[in-house]
Amino acid sequence: MLSIDEVARETNMSVKFVRREVANGNLQSTKKHSKYHISRLDFESWRDTPQVAKNTKAKARQTKDIVHWIDIAKQMQNINGWANQCDNSYNMIDLFSGAGGLSCGLMMAGFTPIACAEILDSAISTYKHNICSKLGAKPHFIARDISDLGAKNDLINYAKNTHIHLIAGGFPCQGFSMAGNRIVDDKRNTLYVEMLDIVGRLQPDFILMENVEGIRSMLNGEVEHKIIKDYANIGYEINVTTLCAADYGVPQLRKRVIFIGNRVHKRNYHPKPIFNKHNYKTVKNAIERFLHLDENKAINHEFTKHSKDIIERLKNLKEGQSLYENYSDAWKRVYWDKPSSTVKENHGGVNVHPLLPRVMTPRELAALQSFPDDFIFQGSKKWQLVQIGNAVPPLLAKAIGLAIIESINKKECVNECLF
Repeated sequence: MLSIDEVARETNMSVKFVRREVANGNLQSTKKHSKYHISRLDFESWRDTPQVAKNTKAKARQTKDIVHWIDIAKQMQNINGWANQCDNSYNMIDLFSGAGGLSCGLMMAGFTPIACAEILDSAISTYKHNICSKLGAKPHFIARDISDLGAKNDLINYAKNTHIHLIAGGFPCQGFSMAGNRIVDDKRNTLYVEMLDIVGRLQPDFILMENVEGIRSMLNGEVEHKIIKDYANIGYEINVTTLCAADYGVPQLRKRVIFIGNRVHKRNYHPKPIFNKHNYKTVKNAIERFLHLDENKAINHEFTKHSKDIIERLKNLKEGQSLYENYSDAWKRVYWDKPSSTVKENHGGVNVHPLLPRVMTPRELAALQSFPDDFIFQGSKKWQLVQIGNAVPPLLAKAIGLAIIESINKKECVNECLF
């Protein structure tokens, strides 16, 4: 629920104007303890009326996030459901699970995956090797595209009688486009629609969606607006902000947009940053232990075979410099005493080792993503790199998971406090 002050802030309107809209019945609200509460759905409907939209449309998409931060620093240190079997009593479903970065972090926080979906063979093998065989989790695995009706019904029929605390996933966002003044979904974006449908049918208490930073500016902010409205239509209050993985102990300046929502009238918490630019974990912190380690394919520490010419050129490459002038983000030497730039899926050549004349190994890149050293990736080196680059950093996922558990366990709800 939103207060009048929050509605005014989101629309760049005056508090006086919003109060007048409430008094005139144009903006639906409920009054409790002398304070007005406006649901996200009523707010969106009011904001989209012609008389309001013409004044707010250009401004509303650029307003400040409404974020409820919660301190999870102590839990980050004391709870680790990966290394120790803590009480993982919260059920979750991981859609688009990939190699399991999100599941790994959420398990660290205290969730248990009861079902997941993924179509990449090597990622499925990695997930089963680590999340299932190593930790003993037994999720119902959908190794098919969830846009396939049979696959989706399989998932829904399996989970429909289970109390689901969380459905999580990072859907692709390339398919949003405009038709006149209306956003439409094209065939590339069916996974967004399928996730929305699955959430609507299974009704988990909470939802978590992760996406690239650019989704916030897509179509001048209209895509983010659509996502919030779509979920409001099926009963979920959403809060969204951009988190930097380095703020939670990941040695990488990876930014991701995090949508958290719930239908059980709880406050949506995002994890308060723990680290800052003065004490971020660095590349040195993450990979120094591999500096003198021989090649070991069993742990994904597989070297790239460079030509003598490339080796000589890499020896002279400075930190922050790229081997090729026309490609500033390719064959770039990372800084030793700083967090890494974003680890991407298109091969380790983007990250040249800061001290050695070679690109980093999959194991080193996995460390930059905060994967545990005993999390072993399956498939060829090429597909290991794809899995690592596509993954949610486990420590970021853990921080988010801990914040969601705080929301689950808090007794207050939006009927007693401002959302």
